[in-house]
Amino acid sequence: MNGASRVSAGNGANLDRDRLTMALGTMWRIRAFEELAVRAQKEGLALGAIHPSIGQEAVAAGVCLNLRRDDLLLSTHRGHGHTLAKGADALAMMRELFGRAGGTCGGKGGSMHIADFDVGMLGANGVVAANITIAAGAAHSMRLLGSDRITVCIFGDGAINRGPFLEGLNWAKVFDLPVLFVCEDNIYSATTRSTSMTAGPGVAARAESLGIPAVAVDGNDVVAVDAAARAAIDAVRSGAGPQLLHCKTYRITGHTTADAALYRDPAEVDKWRESDPIARLADTLVADGAAPAVLDEERARAYAELEDIFAAARDTAWPDVAGAFSDVQDLGDPRERAY
Repeated sequence: MNGASRVSAGNGANLDRDRLTMALGTMWRIRAFEELAVRAQKEGLALGAIHPSIGQEAVAAGVCLNLRRDDLLLSTHRGHGHTLAKGADALAMMRELFGRAGGTCGGKGGSMHIADFDVGMLGANGVVAANITIAAGAAHSMRLLGSDRITVCIFGDGAINRGPFLEGLNWAKVFDLPVLFVCEDNIYSATTRSTSMTAGPGVAARAESLGIPAVAVDGNDVVAVDAAARAAIDAVRSGAGPQLLHCKTYRITGHTTADAALYRDPAEVDKWRESDPIARLADTLVADGAAPAVLDEERARAYAELEDIFAAARDTAWPDVAGAFSDVQDLGDPRERAY
């Protein structure tokens, strides 16, 4: 990590069991949502690409656990988990995937463009790295307004090789903006191992070269992610300027629901399955004295809730056709202008 400080969960002493139980509930809801999103596409209910975040739930839960409702969040094309962890309504999200009335974007955005301004979620983004410059702009607006709200931008490891990464981080540091950049590093840029096309030590070194403090953390350990995110967010909110958190994690599925991920060694996937963030946290809580039966009940409750949401979204009416062009900017007929 080229000098980036590292955070680990330690020996598990002094755990805040209530806080971590809440994080576990969030992770179960994300896992259930993602599994149902995969099912929805197989059943023809969700059209377009679905990018599951199964296996990456600890990053969403650990980071968003430390955010206020009015803080701002920018996400990627793999943004269901981040959006749920920020507090968005799961039914509205599922309706959005299905293109139904009552979706977070009226059924127009679909999986890659979910947004919920009521909880500060400014949107997922289908363009790799585009959310980084948007986050810098959002953070700058908070600075100009004199607000203590911060912006968090979550992006993948593939984004660090695109221009907006340098532009966004540079702008954020030049103006010491209140923004936390979170690299959700799942090792692969779509179907290519990121290290094969990334020069140098990687994301933390690049951030540090711009004077932005960077912390590396096990992204499958929600205890560690929570601690690192809390420290970084406190620093940002106190006026210390932009920070970067590098979370190493892994997506168990392919890049999309249509990707069989044959480019990966099955042994590699099996190894990462052993580090499943949900199972790790459940084991940690049991070791700390939590009753397994109680945790099982919480898991069953989360899955039952999402099954009900799936059915409700499926049975929701389609949007009114008359609203197809609402919320669309009309600049007039270009033929009326001379070019």
